[in-house]
Amino acid sequence: MRAEPTCPRCGKRVGAPNLWSSDWSCPVHGAVLPRQPSRRPGPEGLAAAVHDSRVPVWAPWPLPLSWLVTGFVTVGDERTGARASAVAVSGPGLVSGLADMLLVAEEPGIGLGAYYAGLAGPDPGAGFDDGPPHVKVEVSGPFAVCDHSVPMWSIPGGPDRAVYVGEAMGNWLWAILWPADAGVLMVDRTHLVDLRDPGMELDLPYGAFCPRLDA
Repeated sequence: MRAEPTCPRCGKRVGAPNLWSSDWSCPVHGAVLPRQPSRRPGPEGLAAAVHDSRVPVWAPWPLPLSWLVTGFVTVGDERTGARASAVAVSGPGLVSGLADMLLVAEEPGIGLGAYYAGLAGPDPGAGFDDGPPHVKVEVSGPFAVCDHSVPMWSIPGGPDRAVYVGEAMGNWLWAILWPADAGVLMVDRTHLVDLRDPGMELDLPYGAFCPRLDA
C-alpha cells in the first residue's frame, strides 16, 4: 500500500507544505488536498477513517449477502480534516465472480470519486442529472435529520466499471462498482449508514484489503 500522500485526482505523489507554501502540491494539478495512504480493513482502519472526517463515511448496511468491508481511504490532513472518504466493500457479484464497490463521499472539487470512476474530473460534469434518476439509495447518519432517499444517476466511466453519482448532505456521493455488470447491485434499494455515528454499534465483517483503493 502507499506510504506517502498522493494526489486524489491522478494518484501522483504530492509535495508537502514548506516554508514557501502551505499547500500540498501535485506536479499535474497544483495545490490539492492529499490522499492519505489507504487503511486496511479492521477496527483500527475504521477509527482512522472516521477521525475528524468532515464528510460522511458511507457503508451499505446491511451488507449484501457474503460481502465484507475491505478498506478505507481519506483525503485531507490534520489541518483540514478529512474532506473526502472512500469505503471499499467486496463480495460475490450477482452475475459472475467477485465484485468490488467503492462508496465515496467528498466535497465538490476534490476529485477522488472522479478518479476512481475513470473521469478527467474533478466532478461529474454538467448534465449528469438530466432526466429521472436511475437508482435511489436510502441514507442515514448522525447529521441527517431523518432517513431520506438520495437519487443517483449512472454516468459513463472506465470501461470495466459501473458508476453512479448523486448528492447527499451537501457532498458528492459516488458508487463505483467492478466489474461493470456489478452495477445491477444498485437496482435494489440500498441503505447507507454514516459510520461516523457514535450511536451505531455495527458488527462490521472485514475481509482482505481491496487493491482498487490503491489504483
